[in-house]
Amino acid sequence: MSSLKDKKIAVLAADGYEQSELESPVDALKSEGATVEIISLKSGEIKAMKGHEWSNSVDVDKTVSEAKESDYDALLLPGGVLNPDAVRVDKDAIKFVKDFFSKNKPVAAICHGPQTLINAEVVNGVKMTSFKAISKDLQNAGANWVDEEVVTDGNLTTSRKPEDLPAFNKRIVEEFGKA
Repeated sequence: MSSLKDKKIAVLAADGYEQSELESPVDALKSEGATVEIISLKSGEIKAMKGHEWSNSVDVDKTVSEAKESDYDALLLPGGVLNPDAVRVDKDAIKFVKDFFSKNKPVAAICHGPQTLINAEVVNGVKMTSFKAISKDLQNAGANWVDEEVVTDGNLTTSRKPEDLPAFNKRIVEEFGKA
């Protein structure tokens, strides 16, 4: 089955992304035939965290200043603590994220990934979930935060943590397939 064979997915991440929250969804998307590109704040490669230790690296396909929403069908924002902290303050990254929402394209975020959505000002009135530690931040930004494994509201799909990856991956394959 190749439900995503004509889909091109952007993964926006920086150093300090949670390894499983990038690798597992990327593997799921590629297994369904999607083309996946890693977009970051810098060229070269970015390094993962596995728990509290530095881990694997992935090659960056494009910097966010080079990337255009129009080249992609959907966007994935993995978590990690350091990753969204860097991405959420980059003006090109925020514009990139906002452009997906303005075109109502599917966006998925897991764990701390939704922090970038706060800075993009796209969570007001949206039902979503995240890692519990940022639930108050999302609520303060106007989100309707719930403690559920996976939540889809409109074009946004969110999950809480690495243990939710099986449900998250299944849902993003479905949602990205609609793009």
